[in-house]
Amino acid sequence: MTKQEKKINVKFPEHLQAGAYTNMMAVSHTREEFIVDFLMLTPPLGTVTSRIICSPGHMKRIVATLQDNLRKYEEIHGIVQATDAPHDHIGFTKQ
Repeated sequence: MTKQEKKINVKFPEHLQAGAYTNMMAVSHTREEFIVDFLMLTPPLGTVTSRIICSPGHMKRIVATLQDNLRKYEEIHGIVQATDAPHDHIGFTKQ
């Protein structure tokens, strides 16, 4: 660790440790932030299981990190085939 690096301890709240399954995502944005809702879609209902709100700059870092991790995953496990979303519209609108 260099002098400028600081160790940050992160608390992981117990109620979040199990995670939340998602099979659908809705993204919207304003000038200042991105809003990402993760949903569990079990027709005829969809339930928001988690929401993140972040700045555009942080969203760009999230996307880059996800792309890097997907690339690493595919190097080990093979190419992931994208599938169509189960529904085009479930009550959310894209911006």
